[in-house]
Amino acid sequence: MGIEDRNEAYLAEQYAVIGQWRTDFRQKSVSLAEFDVVLVRDRIVPIDKPEFAQVSKPPEYMRPDEPVIAVSFGADARAYPLAILMWHEIVNDTVGGKPVAVTFCPLCNSSLVFERMVNGRVLSFGTSGALRHSDLVMWDRQTESWWQQVTGEALVGSLTGSRLAIVQSSVMSWHAFVEAYPAGKVLERVFRSDGSPLRPYDDPPYAGYDRTSEPPFLFAGTLDGRLLPTSRVLALEVSGVAVAYPFEFLKAQGVVNDMVGGSGIVAMFDPQVQSPFRDTRGDSWNSGAATLFSRTLAGKTLTFAMVDGTVRDTETGSEWTTTGMAVSGPMAGASLQPLPHGNYFWFAWAVFKPETELRSELAHLHQGP
Repeated sequence: MGIEDRNEAYLAEQYAVIGQWRTDFRQKSVSLAEFDVVLVRDRIVPIDKPEFAQVSKPPEYMRPDEPVIAVSFGADARAYPLAILMWHEIVNDTVGGKPVAVTFCPLCNSSLVFERMVNGRVLSFGTSGALRHSDLVMWDRQTESWWQQVTGEALVGSLTGSRLAIVQSSVMSWHAFVEAYPAGKVLERVFRSDGSPLRPYDDPPYAGYDRTSEPPFLFAGTLDGRLLPTSRVLALEVSGVAVAYPFEFLKAQGVVNDMVGGSGIVAMFDPQVQSPFRDTRGDSWNSGAATLFSRTLAGKTLTFAMVDGTVRDTETGSEWTTTGMAVSGPMAGASLQPLPHGNYFWFAWAVFKPETELRSELAHLHQGP
C-alpha cells in the first residue's frame, strides 16, 4: 500500500469516527485529502419544513432591493431570500410538485437549485461541514454520499458519479419578484418555539466578504488571475462552451446580446439588487444581479438594447423587464425562455471550469443569429 493509499484509508477512518458517517468512503472520484472539514454535519442547519408567506402579504422585514432566488413551475413561483440562505444554505422543498433542493454557498456566492430525484428515489440534503475549493459539500441522508454544490456531482459514497439535474432559477430583487409573480410565495424566516428568530438574519455571517481582496477561505487551488477572486460574474455553459461575463461589464452595458454554443442569448443586468454581504454596522451596497434568456421567440431571434433606462427589442420596440417579460408594445404579455445560468464569484466558477471564455468587451461578443 502506497503512502497516498494509507493517507486515504486514514482519512476515511477519521471521517467515519469523528463525523459518525455511514458513507462508503471507498467509492470516490476525488482524493479525500481535497476536503476541508470545518464543522460537524448540519451544524449549518438546513430547512426541511419551509414555511411561506403570500407575496400579497409579505413579512415586514422584506426590503425591495433584497436579493432572492426565484424558482417557478407553472403557477407555483417561490422566492428564497439570500438573507435566510446565508444561515441555512439548503432548503429541501417541493415546487409545483417537483422535489427540489435550493442551495446557496456564501463563500462562492453560488445559488443553485437541483431536482432531488436520483435513480427513482427522492433525496434530502444537508450540509456536510466540509468544503472543497471553498465550496459547500452537501450530503444526502439516504446514502450519505457527498455532493459538490457548484457542480451537483456526487464525489464520495455509493452515488459517486451521479449528477443532480439543475432546475432553472434566477437571482433577482424582491421588488422584481413581486412584479413578475404577484401570486407567488416567499420563504419565511425560521423561528424558535418562543417566537425568537433561530438566527440573526439581519446580520450576515460573512459580512463584507465580497469586498475583501484576501484569498478565498480555505482555497488551495490555483486562482485564475483574469479577475479578482471575488469579482462577480454571470456564468453559463451551452453545448460544452463555458462563458462568463463580469458584472462590471454587464453593468456598463445593461443588456448584452451574444451567441454561445450556437445559441442566441441575452444577458440583462439589474443594478438595484443589494449585496447579501452587507455588514453588521448596517452599511449596504448594491451588487446587482444578472439574468439570462434565449433571444429566440416564436421562431424569431430578437436583439435587445437599453434605451433611456429600459430594455427594448429593436425589432418591435417592445419594453421588457429584466425578468424576461414584455410589459408594453407589440410583444406585451410575451415571456423569454430563461436559460440555466448562475451569478458566482469568479474564483468559484473558474476552478471548476478553467476553460471558460471571459467575455468582457463588446469585441468579444458574437451577436449574429
